[in-house]
Amino acid sequence: MSVVVTIPRKSRLSTLIDKPGGVSVGVALVQARTNLEALNLRSVKIVADRITELVKLTPPAADDPDPQARRQKAYELSNAVIDAAHPFERDDLCSVAAGLCDLIDAAPAGRPFDWRIVTVHAQAMQLILSLPPEAADVRREILASLGQVLAKKIPTPAGEA
Repeated sequence: MSVVVTIPRKSRLSTLIDKPGGVSVGVALVQARTNLEALNLRSVKIVADRITELVKLTPPAADDPDPQARRQKAYELSNAVIDAAHPFERDDLCSVAAGLCDLIDAAPAGRPFDWRIVTVHAQAMQLILSLPPEAADVRREILASLGQVLAKKIPTPAGEA
């Protein structure tokens, strides 16, 4: 009979984890903020490009064999705005884009889609992006107006508010 003897090896990663040191949470947060600041301009460009694409998106023609594809493209562009704006705490843009996504989701598949919704939301995103940081009142007013559109197009069932 033979006996198998194994010699446990300690991995390099476990050795690094067990050693004291590294960076403190405060230093890690400062480094993360610095890294994010470096990406902020890129984020603004991505958001502006997606909004421009959204503004240029036209309603599908009456004889379009797949009218849902255009609506899906609007959804994807709006979602891309959220993806690029959220890490930089642009909650105003994210709210408008999320509202547009909700309205597209709630639209019945077999019926024509009111394309003015896409146009208004895209223009609102353009406006918000162009506003200076101190224009918080204007942002709130835009969000409130779009909230009314959302409430009208997607009414909440009684007792859910």
